[in-house]
Amino acid sequence: MADYSYLMKGIEKVTTDSSVLVSSSRYLNDARVRDWVATHLLRRNGPDIPTPSDSIQLVQILREVQDIDHINALFAAEREKNASLDAWFKEAYVSTFQLDDLKHYGPETVGGIFYAQLTNNDLQVDIVPPFTPRNDYEYFQLRAGQTHDLEHILGGGGFDFIGELVPYYMRLTNLFMHMSPELAGELSVFSILGSTRIITRAVLHYPQTWLTTQNAVERGSRVGRASAPIYMMRYEDVLGLTPEAARDALGIKCVELADTAEASAQWC
Repeated sequence: MADYSYLMKGIEKVTTDSSVLVSSSRYLNDARVRDWVATHLLRRNGPDIPTPSDSIQLVQILREVQDIDHINALFAAEREKNASLDAWFKEAYVSTFQLDDLKHYGPETVGGIFYAQLTNNDLQVDIVPPFTPRNDYEYFQLRAGQTHDLEHILGGGGFDFIGELVPYYMRLTNLFMHMSPELAGELSVFSILGSTRIITRAVLHYPQTWLTTQNAVERGSRVGRASAPIYMMRYEDVLGLTPEAARDALGIKCVELADTAEASAQWC
C-alpha cells in the first residue's frame, strides 16, 4: 500500500465540547448548505427537479446563513470610497416595464430579443416577484434579478443550462474587478455555488459537454474582467439598440458568442 504520510503531514485534530458538527465556516455549519451542495453538485438533471428550482432554494438558504448586516456595513464602507456606487444607490432606480412594453421593439434589438425569449417560452419579465428594498443589500439583489436575463443577451450567454455560466462568471469576475475583495466575496457566494453545480455535473454525468461548459466559463470571465461595473448598468436604456450597439453604450467588452443549446440538450 502506498505511503501518503508526506502529503498528510501537518493535519491537526481539533477537540471540541460541542455535541453537534461545528467548524469555522458558517456554510459548513449549516446542514441546509451541506445538503444543497451534496445534492446539486453531484446529482444528474431530471424532470422531477427542474434546474431553476436549485437556485431559488439556494437564495432562500443564503438569506439566513449570510450576515446581511455585515454585508450592508461593507456596502457603506464601499460607498465612502466609490462615488459612482454611492450615486447608484442614491438614485435607487427600479425597473417597472412589463411584457407588453417590449412588443414594439424590432426583432434585432435587445428588447425584441428579450420579448421573443419571454413569449416563446411562456416566461415573465420578473424572475422573482418585485419587492421594496429596505437596505443596500436588498436593492443590489433586486437589480441583479431584474437584469439577469438581459445579461444573458448582452454577455453572450444562451438561455439554457450551460449558457447560465456566462452571466454567472461575468459577475463573479466583474465584482472582484470593481469592489473590495471582502464585499465581492460576500456578493458572490450564490454565484460560485450556483455555477459550480453546472461544472461538476458536466464532468460527472455529461462529459461530452465539458469543453462547451468550460468555454462558457472562460467567455463569461473575459467579459467580467474587461467590462465596466456590470451590476450598475441600466439595460433598460438600451432596449431599442442592437446587442452590439448596446454593449458599446454600456461598456460591455470581449463578448464571444457561442451556441450552448445543443450541448445543454444532452443534459437529461
